[in-house]
Amino acid sequence: MEMDDLRQDGLVGGNAKHQGGPGEESYQGGGGVSEGSQDPVCARDSDPGEIAEVKPKISAWDAGWNVTNAIQGMFVLGLPYAILHGGYIGLFLMTFAAVVCCYTGKILIACLYEEDEDGNLVRVHNSYVDVANACCRPRFPRLGGYVVNMAQLIELLMTCVLYVVVSGNLMYNSFPDLPVSERAWSVLSTALLLPCAFLRNLKAVSKFSLLCSLTHFVINFLVIGYCLTRAGDWAWDKVKFYIDVNTFPVSIGIIVFSYTSQIFLPSLEGNMKNRNEFHSMMNWTHISACILKSVFALLAFLTWADDTKEVITDNLPTSIRATVNIFLVAKALLSYPLPFFAAIEGIETSNFQDTTDTWFPSCYALDGKLKTWGLTLRTVLVIATLLMAIYIPHFALLMGLTGSFTGASLSFLLPCLFHLRLKWRQLLWHHVFFDISIFIVGVVCSVSGFINSIRGLIEAFKEDAQK
Repeated sequence: MEMDDLRQDGLVGGNAKHQGGPGEESYQGGGGVSEGSQDPVCARDSDPGEIAEVKPKISAWDAGWNVTNAIQGMFVLGLPYAILHGGYIGLFLMTFAAVVCCYTGKILIACLYEEDEDGNLVRVHNSYVDVANACCRPRFPRLGGYVVNMAQLIELLMTCVLYVVVSGNLMYNSFPDLPVSERAWSVLSTALLLPCAFLRNLKAVSKFSLLCSLTHFVINFLVIGYCLTRAGDWAWDKVKFYIDVNTFPVSIGIIVFSYTSQIFLPSLEGNMKNRNEFHSMMNWTHISACILKSVFALLAFLTWADDTKEVITDNLPTSIRATVNIFLVAKALLSYPLPFFAAIEGIETSNFQDTTDTWFPSCYALDGKLKTWGLTLRTVLVIATLLMAIYIPHFALLMGLTGSFTGASLSFLLPCLFHLRLKWRQLLWHHVFFDISIFIVGVVCSVSGFINSIRGLIEAFKEDAQK
């Protein structure tokens, strides 16, 4: 059941006709980008005589694999730990978070559209940044864009760094007898990621996301398969109805941030062949993610009960742990291209365009090919994620601290604020209620995550001082 009551209508002359009742919203399924806005499928605006590269469109399945890649990430390994501290309430939160994140993703896309004089909804904004700027006009026309752009870049780059950290750590723990340090494994992993500098469009990224999703299913199959062999020892009595107020906020953070994909949605929806399929794509990706995560978390907790560790693969016997870890490394490396490409797209759009609004010229030549210096900058960014992974102390805690602001803000707070600001006159009372309620929940998650991350950092630095 969709909370937002947004309906998708048939295409009329390339646009979706608004046929719903008062307060309902729909959006176009085809083109219809208003004059003055840049169509996201073009690498750059073309003047007469110039050759503009048209990026290939993606299907609903391609978009779905990218969303699945985002919401079936490495956080799934911590979900059994969330059940340890949250019990049945943790399972409920997995469903609740899926519904909320699906809803905020839809209302964010709804903010990209406005009605024209004929009542047709056309796509007048192309990105999260455009929506933020529209909300801050007329007093601060660029402030919102700067804030959102910075938050997106921090979130995306930190995610890339996390994948490098996870790859090095898993390989080191899988083969402790080899004379290879954890840093060396991180360097080797990054070497495999260098081709990401050549990524040109979401069609190519979708292939990596498909492989990532398949790898994720293999990991689930191996872990759940092992848990089923231990079904006779499952500890149902250990699944609680009460929560530990001191540790449950950690579980909330793990569950909530495992569903975030809002950063990628404007680009994915803008590049879809049939934007009319966006809502159904969001529904099946989040429903399937909710089912898989709930089954995975519950069965793993039933198997190890009070001995459940923060990363569930640490509970696996040595005989299969190395195999699962290798698949996890493959998943991490295949997950890297999506946030990296999104970060690159954001940087190039904001700073590298042949316009007076940007500081640098376009990274693309007139024939649409990537310039040599543009490729060099992308390669430097890949190497920068490696250096951050190696030299930032207590990165996991810093990631939690950053995610408490950027993750909760981009996935909960800002979509609701923007929806209320841009669509206030069209919203029914229950839309307003949902937006305000989700905003409050987002504030609670952000504050609790911040406090727990600060507490963890203080304890970590105390331990370092004692060594």
